[in-house]
Amino acid sequence: MARIVIVGAGISGLAAALHIEKDIPSADVTVLEAGPRIGGTIWTERADGFQVEYGPNGFLDSKPSTLELCRALQLDAELIPAAEAARHRFLWLNDRLQALPEGFWSFLGSPLLSWRAKCALLLERFQKPRPADLGEESVHDFVKRRTCAEIADLFADALVTGIHAGDPHLLSMAAAFPRVWAMEREHGSVTAGLKQAARQRRREARQRGETLQRGSRTMSLRPGLRLLVERIAERLRKPPVVGVAVRRLQFQSATKPAWKVEADGRENWPADVVVLACPAHQQARILAELDPPLADLMQQIPYSPAVVVALGFRQADLPRPLPGFGYIAPQGTRGDVLGSQWCSTIFPERAPPGHVLLRAIAGGWHRRDIVDWDDARLLESVRLHYRQALGVEAGPVFHRIIRWPAAIPQYHLGHLQRVLRIEERVRMHPGLIITGNAFHGVALNDCTEQAALISQRVAARLAERG
Repeated sequence: MARIVIVGAGISGLAAALHIEKDIPSADVTVLEAGPRIGGTIWTERADGFQVEYGPNGFLDSKPSTLELCRALQLDAELIPAAEAARHRFLWLNDRLQALPEGFWSFLGSPLLSWRAKCALLLERFQKPRPADLGEESVHDFVKRRTCAEIADLFADALVTGIHAGDPHLLSMAAAFPRVWAMEREHGSVTAGLKQAARQRRREARQRGETLQRGSRTMSLRPGLRLLVERIAERLRKPPVVGVAVRRLQFQSATKPAWKVEADGRENWPADVVVLACPAHQQARILAELDPPLADLMQQIPYSPAVVVALGFRQADLPRPLPGFGYIAPQGTRGDVLGSQWCSTIFPERAPPGHVLLRAIAGGWHRRDIVDWDDARLLESVRLHYRQALGVEAGPVFHRIIRWPAAIPQYHLGHLQRVLRIEERVRMHPGLIITGNAFHGVALNDCTEQAALISQRVAARLAERG
């Protein structure tokens, strides 16, 4: 019987464990988690009629991996799409909310862009692709080259703020947005790539006998995403072991099992295969004795901090309805708040009747200090922001503050080369596998997609060992 130890009980580790048990029935899988609970950044709290997500608010249905995982766990009845009103999104710009265009042609009528910028957008399809041998390019530089500086300064910032809480001048386009980057390579322009992708979606929808939805939808589970990680844990043959901080790995030469996983204290676990699924800086600490150069490469992956400030208000205390997903405040504004999600508009059951739930995200790459602010200062800052942005004068009837000192890994320029070097060194250690959102995508869908591949790599290693 092969012994598999997975370090980290976030969605990457839990989903990997589930796939391994399904694909390799004889495997004995142990999941170890340093924290007091499973789920990593995924957790849902229900209190006073409000339902607060600590981390991801949902996932997009544009990739199948998370939807397929939910269905495999028989959670079909709990899947819910975002309300139609959530298709509307806004920017907090020049001290007011401005509607974000919902499609290519709506950009041409948007007051957000000058006519010069609109012409640049129309001409994007005629811009020549950048030679591949010129190396990596930042998100800002990619958008500027394909369109113009005005669009890059506004929309590259907004895009990176909303997804990565990062800096568009530092993030690698190829690493952070590989699908869009590939459109230029494969189709000559992003415009042509988007059109081809739309045709492909329509073709696939016809083959399935379905009506094509307008764009991708945000999905969640009715009781919250916490149900996803709890259901995975219930399905595993052994429950994850929490409160276990792995200290180091020891490779035991050609003996079986090849690995010993040592935790703080005297606990240890023998393993034929070890899967590290915790954040990169934790993987670095675990690998420091085994492979210092590998640990150093891991340590070089930076993280952006974030604070979630969830506030519940009486509906009557809001001067106007909130008909949308929320808004992004581009980091170029250098405000405390990166944006706000209107949770009870997106998923109405997130607040009790007569109330609304808003979730502000503060901090980010350029405001790293905010994660260390005390609760009173955070609440005052977010309330002041909502007073300006939404006209809310009344105090909240409910609040929760969740701090994430290392919230989102940043795929800075050089990330792809760094990951290649990391994976080369990992291959020097038979039976060691790494995964998580620090390498090939930060979104929930990316994590579940990568987790499905882990069992294949585990099976390959076990076949090599014999």
